[in-house]
Amino acid sequence: QVQLVESGGGLVQAGGSLRLSCAASGLTVTSRGMGWFRQAPGKEREFVAAISWSGGSTYYADSVKGRFTISRDNAKNTVYLQMNSLKPEDTAVYNCAVRTPGGSYYDRSAYAYWGQGTQVTVSS
Repeated sequence: QVQLVESGGGLVQAGGSLRLSCAASGLTVTSRGMGWFRQAPGKEREFVAAISWSGGSTYYADSVKGRFTISRDNAKNTVYLQMNSLKPEDTAVYNCAVRTPGGSYYDRSAYAYWGQGTQVTVSS
């Protein structure tokens, strides 16, 4: 059974930082691309960032480019999202997901497994 568990969310003031983690079990994700998505209340889930299986390629939404950094530790089967200079509009539930081989990094329909999510709240 594949399980993705996100952690590291919380309440932070604007301008602050958080580091999200996504630990995978039941599936070796070392050969799979991974992504982070988020969903704010009343909005659709949107792409945030993704990383190739090797970590050699990364992809970001324009809204987070330069502020967020995605990385992975394949030895730990874990993906991270470092979020700096947080803004109130970053408030959302953040989910990690495992990309289907050959699928788009940006399209949520290309991801096969999803975690339950972690809440990030940024106060102004």
